[in-house]
Amino acid sequence: MSSSTCYHCGDPCGRAAVLFDEKNFCCNGCKTVYEIFHTSGLEGYYDLESAAGATPKEVANKFDFLENPEVAEKLLDFNEDGIQVVEFHIPHMHCSSCIWVLENLNRLRSFIKSSQVDFPKRKARITFDSEGLNLKELAILLAKIGYEPSIVLEDYSQAKKKVDRNLIYKLGVAGFSFGNVMLLSFPEYFEVQEYWLDQYKTFFRWLMFSFSLPVVFYASQDYFTSAFKGLRSKLLNIDVPIALGILTLFIRSTVDIVFDLGSGFFDSLTGLVFFLLVGRFFQQKTYAHLSFERDYKSYFPIGVTRVTENDGEENIEIYRVKQGDRLLVRNQEIIPVDCILIHGRAQIDYSFVTGESESVPKSSGDKLFAGGKQLGGVLEIEAIKSVSQSYLTQLWSNSAFAKNKASEFQTLTDAIGKRFTIAVLTIATIATSYWLWQDPSKALNVFTAVLIIACPCAIALAAPFTLGNLLRIFGRNGFYLKDTNTIERLAKIDTVVFDKTGTLTSNSGNTIVYEGMELTDDEASLLKNTLRASNHPLSRELYGILESCQIKTLDEFSEHTGKGVKGKLGQHTMKVGSANYVGTQEGTKAETSVHISADENYKGRFVFKSKYREGLVTLFKGLMTNFSLVILSGDNDGERKKLEKMFPFQLPMFFDQKPEDKLKFVKKSQEHSNVLMVGDGLNDAGALAQSNVGIAVSENVNVFSPACDAILDAGKLTGLARFLKLSQQSIGIIKLSFLLSLCYNVVGLYFAVTGQLKPVIAAILMPLSSISIVVFTTIATNYIGSKFKT
Repeated sequence: MSSSTCYHCGDPCGRAAVLFDEKNFCCNGCKTVYEIFHTSGLEGYYDLESAAGATPKEVANKFDFLENPEVAEKLLDFNEDGIQVVEFHIPHMHCSSCIWVLENLNRLRSFIKSSQVDFPKRKARITFDSEGLNLKELAILLAKIGYEPSIVLEDYSQAKKKVDRNLIYKLGVAGFSFGNVMLLSFPEYFEVQEYWLDQYKTFFRWLMFSFSLPVVFYASQDYFTSAFKGLRSKLLNIDVPIALGILTLFIRSTVDIVFDLGSGFFDSLTGLVFFLLVGRFFQQKTYAHLSFERDYKSYFPIGVTRVTENDGEENIEIYRVKQGDRLLVRNQEIIPVDCILIHGRAQIDYSFVTGESESVPKSSGDKLFAGGKQLGGVLEIEAIKSVSQSYLTQLWSNSAFAKNKASEFQTLTDAIGKRFTIAVLTIATIATSYWLWQDPSKALNVFTAVLIIACPCAIALAAPFTLGNLLRIFGRNGFYLKDTNTIERLAKIDTVVFDKTGTLTSNSGNTIVYEGMELTDDEASLLKNTLRASNHPLSRELYGILESCQIKTLDEFSEHTGKGVKGKLGQHTMKVGSANYVGTQEGTKAETSVHISADENYKGRFVFKSKYREGLVTLFKGLMTNFSLVILSGDNDGERKKLEKMFPFQLPMFFDQKPEDKLKFVKKSQEHSNVLMVGDGLNDAGALAQSNVGIAVSENVNVFSPACDAILDAGKLTGLARFLKLSQQSIGIIKLSFLLSLCYNVVGLYFAVTGQLKPVIAAILMPLSSISIVVFTTIATNYIGSKFKT
């Protein structure tokens, strides 16, 4: 390349050339991209072709259609206040190197806020600033770095899913070639002496060579790509020994027929690739099954409030929302669908979608996007789309709320796979060196057999299949986890912290008594409408018992977490909450109570006689044998004596705990233990996020907390001990799978190293070992799951 062109994109540098690392760049942007690739071990990116960062000619004008606003609107998942979110299908995503590049797009362009990769589906969800980067420029950027998005507008408009049949095609090619090569190899196997066979032996051998070409250069290309990118990124993945074995077999076989040394090992080569692809196909189908169970059957116990025809209210499951339904969204609630604002003053926090916490004001008639959180009074909205629970799952897993709760066990699995591969390569090298000295004719067979038989695929499959199947079993029993990593962390828990209100107590069935001055009709109406906008369990319970009154839109509404709520209509205000919040000292009485004041004048209080969930004593007894238990409550200690009678054993209880106090308690406890926090997802958000595992107990309240790691159906709370036990048993299944895999590899390596195992047999046994591990883990988890009843 001449010195006047950019090393990255190939454009003329001109007078503003930037010199770095003895290379010319046309601008600091190209220099920065080169720096990122170079420092991350990805400089091989430029080995593919010169000026690899140039816009390919075939895509230079390919994405012009993205400048059309109507087209962009169909593609964008979110478009609000200069922030856009789009999900692209990236078919050229292959390995961890690809994931690293795509999840670090913000380092290539500062206007890209974040990028999340869904590797199994080959998708990237990108959040970007539309003022500095438009959709077309984003697509071209991806194409420049080798990850051109596949955009088919018909699929987006009709919500069709493209079926990737690439693996099926490769499997078909490998199977066809394997069958024909085996047929042509039979005379060689049985050493048949026949005139015509001897005459055409050379032709048959070259025919086998021809059948092997599409197998090596097409069917097995994913293994070579993954191995190359892994090595280039200094990552030793499990495809390295596989790719090395395929290449060795092909080169040796080609040399054999060129110099007429024999028929080669084309049967072993094609058989190896075919059975590897069979194993991969089985894995893909199993993962697809688990994904189906996860996306469509594991609905969270989240409800929405729908306005009926006679202006009444009803709670319905979230997936029953249809286009045209009118819904209520209260303070701190998540907007479940794209909608139009009908009534109310909206202050929407879109950080669930974009990661940006600044709220956006909206007025009647404005469009609101799913995932926004209302910060203020109650809203009435009209749905313009039906809701998809998988979309809420996507929001729940948003990186904006990611906290590093990485499991030590998962890291151990990765470390085992890497060390295992190093050990395999070492054994293969030593064994081959020995046979080169002892019997060179066996050296190649030994080398390839070792590489194939000892591949750590079975080890890599044990954890995801065990935990994935358990995820489905949990969902079937009303326990919905964010990911499989949560199960691993659950297995390590030794301390369980419970919130009281809304967690141990039920949101229905409480006895409520009012003590104080009689409210006027206007005060009662303002109280009802103020409570209508709140989602606290006590507020919802109190709202349900008050007499119906005219529904009015509040001028102002505010909720102070852990203290209370305030509503204003005209010149009148209503405060509902703790004694200190409303300005009274009546809170010294030892009962759970909600105080009210109208226009800063104290009126009285509602006293709650809590109804505790059935089966709590049995639950706590079951947990105490293996866990330390603690109760944290934001209420006063009026329930202490009742709780002490319920639990005739020593149980630490702390009352008057503010949200920040709960968070500090959990953080302090984590210094010497792994903490599980069980709360209602309202005042416990900080503690849920801080804990090793946070579980939000939900009834029919529309509260969606990304701070939690799991959502538990309130009716299944008494099964918590069994959920924890099943998590521990699943780790035992994984460890047993490791042991079985190790035994298989030790036996297989013995026969491979001693030259008694042919490569084709090893090629058959390796995928069979992976399949056997998957079958074992699936049967084992289904067995323990069948005995699990909450």
